[in-house]
Amino acid sequence: MRLINFVATPLLTLFLVWSPAHAAPAPTAPSEPVFNNNITLEEVHAAQQAWGEALLNISKTNRNSNQRRARAVAERVIDSAYGYNLGPVLFKPTLAHGEQTFRTTREGALAYFVGGNRNFPNDSGFALKPWEKFAYENAAVFINGNLAMTTGNVMLTDTEGNVTTVDKTWGFKKDEKGQVRIVLHHSSLPFSP
Repeated sequence: MRLINFVATPLLTLFLVWSPAHAAPAPTAPSEPVFNNNITLEEVHAAQQAWGEALLNISKTNRNSNQRRARAVAERVIDSAYGYNLGPVLFKPTLAHGEQTFRTTREGALAYFVGGNRNFPNDSGFALKPWEKFAYENAAVFINGNLAMTTGNVMLTDTEGNVTTVDKTWGFKKDEKGQVRIVLHHSSLPFSP
């Protein structure tokens, strides 16, 4: 009888130690709930589109009814789209300036969109303008877990056909209920040399 000199390599050792008899059985159905709070690109696009449609809805409500009803629509939009329930929102509106440039509170955002707040006397209501169409074009989207950021342009067309283009940066965070909320909103007019 001949003896074979046997040398175990790491791969052979792994094969010898592991065998199907030692493997964990494959589950037939999930035995525990899985919660994935990551934002998808589709959700980012949906949030951007929803913001534009909401702006048009506020504007249309103002034209067809009155500022009071437009304000009620704007309040619902802010409460559902923005993350003021999570903390301060980093909101820099297009036409804000001076001490009231940044709108980190719900009150400041509402004043910017519909005016009528004596604490923000320079606000006439950006969303009350006669906007009729909305489009956006992202230069880039950055997604990391439950946080997404976009930068690009938003184009707003009024009832006369005039197009206003603004540079827009948004930050979106998915909250614990799975709702995508705006936590960063920076808007400015493009640089004109």
